[in-house]
Amino acid sequence: MTAEILYKVEAQRGSTLRCKGWKQETILRMLENNMENAEAPEYLVIYGGIGKCARNWESYHAIVKSLKELENDETLVVQSGMPVAIFKTHKYAPAVVMATTNIMKADWPTFYDLQEKNLTIFAQYTAAPWEYIGTQGVIQGTFETLGAIADRYYGGDMKGKILLSAGMGGMGANQPRAMSMHGGVAIIVDIQEDIIDKRIKIGFADVKAESMAAAIEMAKEAAAAEKPLGICVVGNAADLFQEAYDLGFVPDVITEMCPCHDPLSYIPQNMDARQADELRGSDRDAYMEKARASMVAQLTTMNAYSKIEGCHVFEYGTSIRKECRDAGMPEQEAMTIPGFVAEYIRPLFCEGRGPFRWTCISGDANDLAVLDDLVLEMFPEDKLTCKWITLARKHLPIEALPARVCYLGFGERKAFALAVNKLIQDGKVKGPVAFSRDNLDSGSIVNPTFESEKMKDGGDLISDWPMLNALLNCAAMCDLIAIQANYSMGEAVHTGVTMIADGTEEAGFRLEACMATDSGIGVVRHAQAGYESARATAEGRGSLTKDAIKIPLWWEPADKVTFGPEGGHQLRISSHTKDI
Repeated sequence: MTAEILYKVEAQRGSTLRCKGWKQETILRMLENNMENAEAPEYLVIYGGIGKCARNWESYHAIVKSLKELENDETLVVQSGMPVAIFKTHKYAPAVVMATTNIMKADWPTFYDLQEKNLTIFAQYTAAPWEYIGTQGVIQGTFETLGAIADRYYGGDMKGKILLSAGMGGMGANQPRAMSMHGGVAIIVDIQEDIIDKRIKIGFADVKAESMAAAIEMAKEAAAAEKPLGICVVGNAADLFQEAYDLGFVPDVITEMCPCHDPLSYIPQNMDARQADELRGSDRDAYMEKARASMVAQLTTMNAYSKIEGCHVFEYGTSIRKECRDAGMPEQEAMTIPGFVAEYIRPLFCEGRGPFRWTCISGDANDLAVLDDLVLEMFPEDKLTCKWITLARKHLPIEALPARVCYLGFGERKAFALAVNKLIQDGKVKGPVAFSRDNLDSGSIVNPTFESEKMKDGGDLISDWPMLNALLNCAAMCDLIAIQANYSMGEAVHTGVTMIADGTEEAGFRLEACMATDSGIGVVRHAQAGYESARATAEGRGSLTKDAIKIPLWWEPADKVTFGPEGGHQLRISSHTKDI
C-alpha cells in the first residue's frame, strides 16, 4: 500500500453503516474527520505541530478495525493513540475510553524519549480524542475575546481597530476571520508561505502583503475606511513584531498563536521550514535552545508594546510566557502580559459557557443549517449566541464534515441536544450529530499558566476538577471520554468528551445526563472558587437557564476559612460553622 493511499483519509458521508451501530460509526467518522482536516495527515498529525490522532499507522488501522467490529455492549480502550483492549461492558457504557500523554515527572526530553520508544503521543486538545473540526473550532473563543476587549475599551465596536498577531496554522488561522467578523483589521504573521496561501484559499484570510511595511499601510488604509480585512505577511514573528515596533506602528490589540507550547514546532529566527526540519533531526537540544531564544525575543517585543497606552496585549494560551520563563527569562518579566482566560473569558466559564460544538455526521450542509435555525429559535434571549450564529453561518466555510462551535452554557447545552435528538427522530435532520467541545472548557482543564491562571480561590494547580469531569461524564454514559495531560508539558490536565444524538430514546437518556454533568462541574468549580455568577448559575438564578445543580453543602470560598484553636480548622458552611 502506498503512502499516498495510507494518508488520504476522508470522513464517510451518508446513511451507510460500516459499524454495528451509529454510536461506533459516528466515532469512526469523527476520527476520519480529524484526518480530513489534518495539517500533516501522512504523519497522523492533526494540528498544533505534533498533536496526533493515533500512535502510528498500524494503530490507526487497528482503531478503525476495532470500531467496525465493536459490539454495542463493548468498550474500546485506547492508550496514547494505540488500541490496547476491548472489554465487554454494557450498552450504556462509553464506546471508547482513552488516556493520552499522561506522564509522571513530565518535561520535553522525557516526552520525546518516550515517543521515540513508541510509548506515547502528544494529545494536543482535540486531536487525540478525535474531536477536531478544523480552523473554526477555536474561532468563537477568539471572537469572544476580541468582543470582550471591544466592550471594555471601545464601546463594543472593533471597526477601525487593528489586531497584530502571528500563527496561521490549523488553529491560529481563525484570527483574521474572527477580527473581520467584528468589522476590524488583522495583520497575521507566519513563516510558512504555503500555509498562508492555503488559509487564504479556504477563506479565513483575504490578502497577502509583500512585507510588514506594506501590511501596515494596507491595515491603516482599511481601518481608516472601517473596512474589515485579514492581511497575512510571511516572516518570523520575533523579527516582524520587532520590525513593526521599530517602524513606530502601534496596533490596538496584540497576541499570537504560534506553537510555543512545543518548542520543536516553533520555527526559530533565521530559519525556514526546511532548515528547521534539518536541525530538529540532527540536534534536538540545539533546536529547542534556538526556538526558546526566539520566543524570548518575541515576548520581549510584546512586553514593550504592553507598556504603550491603548495597546492591549495578551497571551492566547500558547504557553510562550511559560517557555520563556523556563528558558531563563525572569518570572516577573515573562509573566508581564496577561493570559486571555483570566483577563477576558472567565465570566463565560462561570455560566458553563465554552467552545461547545456539534458535527453533522451525515455530511449534509442542510443538517447544519437546520441546527443553526434551531439555536436561534430556542435561545432568542441569548444575545451572545444569536449574534455568533448569525455571523458564523455567513462568514465561516465548511471544513470536512459540517460543524459549528457555539458558546452555549449550562442548561442550554442539554436543552439543545435533546431537541436535536428529536429532530433526528422525526427525520428533519438526516444523520446523527456528535456533540463535543474543546478541552478549553469551563470544568475540563487545569493549566496554571492558561485556563486556571489566577483563580479567585488560588486553586490554579488543583487538578481534581478535570478528573471529576471525566468520572462524571463516564457515570453519565458519554460515548467517548479521554483524560489527557499535555500542552505546556507537565502543567496541564484535561479531558475530551463526545456525546451522540442519533434519534433514539437511549441517546436521549444519555444526553440528558451527560450534557448536565460536563458543563455543570465547571459551574460548580467556579462557584466553589468564589465566583458569584457561577453560584447563581448553579442555583438556577443565572441568566441562561433555570436548571439547577443539587448541592448538599455550600462551602464558602477559601478566603472565608477561619482557623480554630490548637490547629483545628473551622469552615463556614452556609450559615453554620462545623469543626473539622
